[in-house]
Amino acid sequence: MERSVSSHQRSGLRLALLALAQFIIAVDYNIVFVALPDIGQALDFSQQTLQWVVSSYAVAFGGFLLFGGRAADRLGARRVFIAALVLFGASALVGGLAGSAEVLVAARAVQGLGGALLFPSTLTLIVTSFEEGPARNRALAVWGATGSGGLAAGALLGGVLTQSLGWEWVFFFMVPLAVVALIGAPALIAPDTPRTGPRQSFDIPGALVVTLGATLVVFGLVSGPESGWTAPRVLGSLIVGVLLIASFFLIEAKSSAPLAPLRMFRNRSLITSMMVAFLHMSALSGGYYLFTTYIQNILDYNALEAGLAFLPLGLLAMLAGGKIAATMLNKTGLRGTLSLGMLIYGIGMGAMALGMVTGGTYWAVLPGVAIYGFGGGLAFTSIFATAGSGVDPAEQGVASALASTAQQIGAAVGLAVILVIANSGLDLSAGAPAPADADVVSGLRAAGWVTAAAALLGALAALNLKKAPASAVVTADEQPEATVSS
Repeated sequence: MERSVSSHQRSGLRLALLALAQFIIAVDYNIVFVALPDIGQALDFSQQTLQWVVSSYAVAFGGFLLFGGRAADRLGARRVFIAALVLFGASALVGGLAGSAEVLVAARAVQGLGGALLFPSTLTLIVTSFEEGPARNRALAVWGATGSGGLAAGALLGGVLTQSLGWEWVFFFMVPLAVVALIGAPALIAPDTPRTGPRQSFDIPGALVVTLGATLVVFGLVSGPESGWTAPRVLGSLIVGVLLIASFFLIEAKSSAPLAPLRMFRNRSLITSMMVAFLHMSALSGGYYLFTTYIQNILDYNALEAGLAFLPLGLLAMLAGGKIAATMLNKTGLRGTLSLGMLIYGIGMGAMALGMVTGGTYWAVLPGVAIYGFGGGLAFTSIFATAGSGVDPAEQGVASALASTAQQIGAAVGLAVILVIANSGLDLSAGAPAPADADVVSGLRAAGWVTAAAALLGALAALNLKKAPASAVVTADEQPEATVSS
């Protein structure tokens, strides 16, 4: 009995460690937003180049995710997890010490690489530690709620740290978190199982081609609004990136140890999760940009006030992505939970857009922000429960990476589209007079309707999932909680 309790406690501590890793990724994504104005002034970013503090992270994260997923499968999730934390913490320290825009952008790119290794290895360790069904749903709910909490904490901490200590501390803050996770990893995560045989070979050509292809596509998408879609570097990046991704599928078809076996793309749950993940993150990246721009540029909130303004969104996302998501996944299944989450998400986005008016208030947009936070959190947990459904344990890393790659490309597409729509008709060239609030708000509202449409389209896409029989949901409750030894 004592051994059973000890094993259960160890399993809980392991889940807490993996949730901390997700918290680190989520905080890092959101903590920089409210610090951007201060960063731009301190390091002489232009209005056009400031986006690269965010975009350099997105380019590296999106480009290397599939590589990170297969590395977790082939090299061992524990090894990749530890290496990613070292990379993440070191690059955060460099970012805080950066004295120029170039150094900061480079540090953010390395952080993106660390995130691309950390995310799939963390999710692999979760889904291989808990049986598919209620046990895994509960674990994913903790992971998803912690991620949503990280988004809320990121916005608040970004405001507090920037206002009280300076923008550098939004990066320094990440260092002790990475150190704590590194200290706990050797004790709480079992060593990687030795694997032998020819299938242990790594598809180097496929890894290089898809990483470069995805990186170029994301680079082209985030560069388009700044440089113009007909600029040679933008068109060239998009065309070459698409061609490389197309050639990747040819390589995989002939490889004896493919990076992403083509049969995985026949998994209905995985493909659906990728479609919904793309639309979810398109709406999320657009929504965060719109909300941040409105409260700081129109309502004149400072960094601390902006951070506090994000708090209801993050708390409701954490609530929905945690116990509520686990309960709904167990009772209504993947299809109903994911579709409902995206539907609520879209309604909230639309309500937020309605609340954005010239001379408006925070309280007018708060109901929409709260609703979209709740729906987004519910959908986030459901997406990754869907991605891992029916996937072999040895391929969970690449499955989670495929879903997250779709997310990151969706984020780049969403931000690019939103920037074009929101700034349509505005003269942002150097020396031009500041645009009138009415014009800015008009662009934000139009862009808000587009984010709402993306979320609602995701709700429809989720209906592509098979409806689970009621009996399957009931019998799933009898599954054991943990399957990996302590």
